[in-house]
Amino acid sequence: MEHSPYSSLLSRFWQYQKERYPFMAYLILIGTFSFSAVSFSRISRGEDTFISWDRFAVCVFNTLTIFFLVRVFDEFKDHEDDVKYRKGLPVPRGLINLSELRKIGWAFFGIQLGINLLFSPEILPLLCLVLAYLGLMGKEFFIAEWLKKHQFWYITSHMLIIPLVDVFASGFDWYLNDVSPPKSLIFFFLVSYMNGVVLEIGRKIKSPEAEEVGVLSYTKQLGTRTAVFSWIFLLLTTLLLASSAMKVAGIESIYFTLLLGIGAICLIPSIAFLIRPVMRNAKMIEYGSALWTLGLYLCMGGLSMLSRLI
Repeated sequence: MEHSPYSSLLSRFWQYQKERYPFMAYLILIGTFSFSAVSFSRISRGEDTFISWDRFAVCVFNTLTIFFLVRVFDEFKDHEDDVKYRKGLPVPRGLINLSELRKIGWAFFGIQLGINLLFSPEILPLLCLVLAYLGLMGKEFFIAEWLKKHQFWYITSHMLIIPLVDVFASGFDWYLNDVSPPKSLIFFFLVSYMNGVVLEIGRKIKSPEAEEVGVLSYTKQLGTRTAVFSWIFLLLTTLLLASSAMKVAGIESIYFTLLLGIGAICLIPSIAFLIRPVMRNAKMIEYGSALWTLGLYLCMGGLSMLSRLI
């Protein structure tokens, strides 16, 4: 159904973001992600203080809006399938159209450039690196049909945006201080990459009654047990990588113990889903993925840095 032409773009965009990219909810998750990336870099370099809060605010704004631009690019990339199979989404049902989203995306890009030129122009090369990769993602690396047929490489290529944003966010420490990045950051980037896959699979585990024609789910593609055990394996792999990262960076062992407890809690929904594959338990796996992400980044530098600042 077409939306009323008399509705303001601002009010329609407000509804769109509530459905597709709730800024306040993502601010918590992405703010934690950014704080952890900077903190991990600082701790790895033996620093007990944090970057200036105005510089950190610029960092969070950038990471928040970069991931929003990922959402906008996905709207274009998935439009054909959404119109066919997911007519209830904001764009197919006419709440907002692609032309309007394109203008909004350019507006956010312009604000990004303006803020960085004003407050941290030195970081622009790293921002351009991330946005260039995002542009390639938007074009599906010019091999869209091949990627659709090879889901492993589709996930592999698209998840690389997360460690690239890590490079950018952590760069508000090492890059802007004109020092070499600490070698331990490679572990942090690996953790972020693997955790991106955990999130991706976790949100696409569906109960039989929730499966939709033409919509990808890993339970449909791999089978229920294989999909769930893959998610469990990936979460545990991320935990092991996080353990290595925290050890190399010199983060206190108490935070790994805390992360271990968070991981145990987050695995409960997957066991429940294997026993009873219903919609509620599938949704709990998605929530568990989000909780795991929040706990992971807090334990990988965030809480340790906070303890040093208090």
